[in-house]
Amino acid sequence: MTSLSLQETLYPDLTCFGCGPANERGLRLRSFAEGEQYVAAFTPWPEHDNGVGFLNGGIIGTLLDCHSAAAVVDTAAQRGWRSLGDALLPYLTAGLDVRYRRPAPLHEPVTLRAEVTAASEPEITVRVWLEYDGKLRAEADALWKRWRPRA
Repeated sequence: MTSLSLQETLYPDLTCFGCGPANERGLRLRSFAEGEQYVAAFTPWPEHDNGVGFLNGGIIGTLLDCHSAAAVVDTAAQRGWRSLGDALLPYLTAGLDVRYRRPAPLHEPVTLRAEVTAASEPEITVRVWLEYDGKLRAEADALWKRWRPRA
């Protein structure tokens, strides 16, 4: 029996393309807490080709954003920072500084890792990266801001 991912546990009704369990046509990223890090494995689809046989940079950016979301929402849940109003998530991406280091394979599973680097109720920052074969392929610093309903 497979354990539930953070996405399936914390926001099962979310339809986000990258990490929403309720999006049957999305990437359906599944992230797990492992000590101080968050880890996910992802196997690219043939449709994620960048045109020259590697994983598309936009898909990589989506994976980094959505994997950082799991770290943020889990951190917020642990600290009691619940969603406000009728929002499904307590935080939204405010910035994602992606740096591509090496091509990522299109036909092999890649690993995503994340660490929360700072957390306060107004904002949470996460270092997130994608690796394959023990080598860094892409990394990002993600800034998430508290979502507040507007009147």
